[in-house]
Amino acid sequence: LKMAAAEPGAGPGGGGSVPVLFCFSVFARPSSVPHGAGYELLIQKFLSLYGDQIDMHRKFVVQLFAEEWSQYIDLPKGFLVNERCKVRLVPLQIQITTLGNLTPSSTVFFCCDMQERFRPAIKYFGDIISVGQRLLQGARLLGIPVIVTEQYPKGLGSTVQEIDLTGAKLVLPKTKFSMVLPEVEAALAEIPGVRSIVLFGVETHVCIQQTALELIGRGLEVHIVADATSSRSMMDRMFALERLARTGIIVTTSEAILLQLVADKEHPKFKEIQNLIKASAPESGLLSKV
Repeated sequence: LKMAAAEPGAGPGGGGSVPVLFCFSVFARPSSVPHGAGYELLIQKFLSLYGDQIDMHRKFVVQLFAEEWSQYIDLPKGFLVNERCKVRLVPLQIQITTLGNLTPSSTVFFCCDMQERFRPAIKYFGDIISVGQRLLQGARLLGIPVIVTEQYPKGLGSTVQEIDLTGAKLVLPKTKFSMVLPEVEAALAEIPGVRSIVLFGVETHVCIQQTALELIGRGLEVHIVADATSSRSMMDRMFALERLARTGIIVTTSEAILLQLVADKEHPKFKEIQNLIKASAPESGLLSKV
């Protein structure tokens, strides 16, 4: 959620809570926040009250009802809640356009659950392994951080041997379907200027979908690599990709990703990236199922 509002205020202090009326669209809900709460806590409260109503691809301004003016004003810089008040969240008219531009310095690759036990069950698994390996080779050439997860590896095995995880920033076991684990969030926070996540792996309608939705909820742009993600069922895969595309997630291909990242024939790594693309797997029919 990107907010066009005042700078965050200081944290809560002073003890106790203060009643606040939270207004959004036609809704108004009384609640309370700790005495001394600032901008960040107000935003958290708006999300807890109206999260299912807020379009994450809009910009908003937070406003405070000012008695002296008898109308709402933009939240003053450094504002702290010290007394009963009324605030509202106002969507701006300009909608953010997701352009999908990629640069290596602001991109991280997420490789999701490409594990041995999935091999016999996932449609076109051999092809997505091949494409996934090509993407990871491209990430190493371009200096792009890679985060890898493995779903319950004790029972489902490790990442398949064909995929070389050399240089990966993180390789984490998980039981949660989404890749957005505390360790992953901490790793992203350590990488300056991250804007875009390139996401691939299995299964499209479960771990990929839940990861993508969590990431856009945190204001990141998500690119799902259609020729490097699959499910046991092509129907599940197809409807997941359609749903995700409608939410503003970019569904694309490995070749488009790699060439967008180099952007220019004169890029010093262009020839090596071109060689990766030339070694493409045979057409499997996977993309015809998008």
